[in-house]
Amino acid sequence: PLPGNRVALVIGDVMGHSMTSAAIMGQLRTIVQTLAGLDLPPDEILHHLDEQAERLGSEHTATCLYAMYDPVLHRLLVANAGHLPPVLLHPDGSTEVLLVPPGAPIGVGEGEFQSFEMPAPTGATLLLYTDGLVESRDSDVLTGVDRLRARLRAATSGSAPPALDELCDQALGTLGAGGRDDDIALLAVRFEGILPETVAYWYLAPRPQTARQARRLTRRTLHGWGLDSLAESTELMVSEVVANAVRFASRPITLRLLRTDVLRCEVGDDSSLVPRMRHAQLNDEGGRGLFLVDRLAQRWGATRVSTGKVVWFEQPLPVSSHTASVTSINDGSDRRSAIDPVV
Repeated sequence: PLPGNRVALVIGDVMGHSMTSAAIMGQLRTIVQTLAGLDLPPDEILHHLDEQAERLGSEHTATCLYAMYDPVLHRLLVANAGHLPPVLLHPDGSTEVLLVPPGAPIGVGEGEFQSFEMPAPTGATLLLYTDGLVESRDSDVLTGVDRLRARLRAATSGSAPPALDELCDQALGTLGAGGRDDDIALLAVRFEGILPETVAYWYLAPRPQTARQARRLTRRTLHGWGLDSLAESTELMVSEVVANAVRFASRPITLRLLRTDVLRCEVGDDSSLVPRMRHAQLNDEGGRGLFLVDRLAQRWGATRVSTGKVVWFEQPLPVSSHTASVTSINDGSDRRSAIDPVV
C-alpha cells in the first residue's frame, strides 16, 4: 500500500537456483519494500535497487518489474528492469501484452530505467509472472506468452469474470508440480478503481483563513454524500491538519476526501517535516491537534512523499449512510480550487 490509496505491484526473478540466489532474492525483496515506502516513481525505485544490488558484491543479476496503480486516476505507472512484459486481460476477454521497454537487469549497473504511464480500466486484470510460466524445453518465451493469452481468453468465456484464484489456476494450465522446468511466481491483480463521484479534491493557498475554507468545503461535501453525522468530527480534524500544513507550506496545499468503505481525508503539503503527536501541558496554547485526531479517527498517519508529505485519517461510515454524491463543488472563494482529480 502507498499513500493516496495507490498500490505498488512488484515481481522479480534472480538468476540461479542455489541457496545464494535465494539469499540474494531475500535481500532485494527487503530493499524494494523499503524503497516503496519512500513513494518514489517506479524508474527511481529500480535505479536505487540497481545501486544497492551492486553493493551486495554478488555476481548474481535479477529482473524486476515495478508498477504503481492509482485507483482514483485509473492509471498504471510501470518501469521494467529486464523482466517479461505483463499481460492485461480486459473485461471483454481480450488480452494485451503491455510492451514496456525492458531496460537492463538489476545488478548490471547501467541503471537507465524509464516509467511509462498507461490506462488501468476498471474490471481489467493484470498478470505479472516469471519466465517459468511461459518458457520450457519445447517452447520459447513468445510461444509461451501466446499460450498464456489463449488460456486467459478461455477462462473468461463465461458471463461472469472468474475469481482470481480460478484465473491463476487457468494461467498455470497443465503445469503441475512435476511438469515444471523452472520455478514460477504469478501475481494477478483486478482493478476495481474508485468512482470519480466519491472523490473531492482541492488546491488551497497556505494562508490563515485556509482552515476555515477547508471546514466549509468539507461540510458541503459530506452533506452531498449524506454523511452529515460525520461532519462535526471531520471538520474538526480537517481544521487541525490543514492549519498545521499552512504553518510549514510554501506552495498550495491539497485536501482530498474519499468515500469508499471508509471516509478518508488526505492533506498534502510541500514540507518534508512529518508532524509528531505530543502531549501538551496544561498551560500550552497549542500542540493538541494530532491528539484530537488520534482520539477521533479510526486510523491516521503521516507519510513522506517525493513532493513533501501527506497527513491522512480515516473514519468508519455510518451504517445508515445513503449513496448520494457530488462531483463538483466550488464556493467561489478560491479560483485555484479544483474538485475532480480525474480531470
